[in-house]
Amino acid sequence: MSAAIRPEVLTEAVGNVLVVTLNREHVRNAVNTAMAEGVAGALDELDRRRDLVAGVLTGAGSTFCSGMDLKAFLAGERPGVPGRGFAGIVERGSDKPLIAAVEGHAIAGGFEIVLACDLVVASETAAFGLPEVKRGLVAAAGGLFRLPQRVPYQLAMEMALTGEFVPAERARELGLVNRLVPAGEAASAALELAAAIARNGPLAVAATKRIITLSRDWSAEESFDRQRPMAEDVRSSEDAREGARAFTEKRPPRWSGK
Repeated sequence: MSAAIRPEVLTEAVGNVLVVTLNREHVRNAVNTAMAEGVAGALDELDRRRDLVAGVLTGAGSTFCSGMDLKAFLAGERPGVPGRGFAGIVERGSDKPLIAAVEGHAIAGGFEIVLACDLVVASETAAFGLPEVKRGLVAAAGGLFRLPQRVPYQLAMEMALTGEFVPAERARELGLVNRLVPAGEAASAALELAAAIARNGPLAVAATKRIITLSRDWSAEESFDRQRPMAEDVRSSEDAREGARAFTEKRPPRWSGK
């Protein structure tokens, strides 16, 4: 059963996966302050609960997210959360793997939310873009430095400087999308992918994400030294011993998160 962190954001635990739904369908899931606070609360829950290994972030209805709610902005709202930034996610996401499940448009701040996630499952209806320049604005919620990490420099420049949208199939070709699925199936496909992640050792999954994320800023000389304590913490865990026992005994592992 879904629960509401706030009415603007629904959460539902499905096995070891937390599904988070942006729930302002009447405004194409545009982000206001209440939604940002709801997303931040959902990510806090995902990080806090030891029984949860991964998360899926999706939007209600036929649109993932159209970006910032401009009416709320003009009324004086700033749809961010201290420490987590715009939409409660772009400056600090989850410590655990987070999958964006995209139907329809993920544009402006909505695309920046997608870029703040670790993996992307998109339906054939999806489209991505940073149209801020068309409105005389700058995409300041992480898109201008995350996008060049995901696609070649020239393509990131083209998307950011023209503001044109990229359809789902092209986004898949560029490597922005992990899995492309028929319309209406993004959330279920993302949940399948999250479940495949959640079957693995939770300590190992969290450490793996952390190393991949942090190592982008490590030099070649320091990489192994920086990785070593994180890997050793997992190697010395009860879960590591359980994984080895389960393999030798030819049975599924029973993870404890310890």
